Amino acid sequence: MATENPTTSDIEGFTDENGSAGADPLLQDLLPFTIGHRSFAVFTEQVDGTAEAKPFAPLPRAPRAVIGVVCVRGRMLTVLDPTVVLDSVEPQWQDTLPYVIVLRGDEQLGLAAENCRDTITISSADIERPKESEQSDSDFVLGLVRYGGQEMLILDSARLFSRAVQRRERRRRRI
Repeated sequence: MATENPTTSDIEGFTDENGSAGADPLLQDLLPFTIGHRSFAVFTEQVDGTAEAKPFAPLPRAPRAVIGVVCVRGRMLTVLDPTVVLDSVEPQWQDTLPYVIVLRGDEQLGLAAENCRDTITISSADIERPKESEQSDSDFVLGLVRYGGQEMLILDSARLFSRAVQRRERRRRRI
């Protein structure tokens, strides 16, 4: 059974521009993770599993957000760093990734993480949508949620991959 990635229009009970919730808020399960001082989360329906301490092989001429490939349960996954796409910072990964969040889908993607926490359940009414001015720059961010004293950006993995590949710097041969 194929699972589609939730978007702001797909999440029932999502808060509107005035901050008021729609009809009946849904409960959503999130998998939180951290990279550096940033906290992120993805919907558990986008996640196939997690893996710890995975060595990776860098890919030549790959976009900066693509860390490389790892082997998880017999599958080769392309691993992305969301902080590079969001902040355009240089990736700082050693030879082994502390955690890889394995995403569902045909693309065979994973997200790198320094720390991975237990699944949390939130109400869709607790998700704050990004402002329209911020939405064009980070269209892969579905919203912000506060949980346990932390602010977490909720990522849309499909859009994150598109943005990571879109930002690839191409060099043309001069004639």
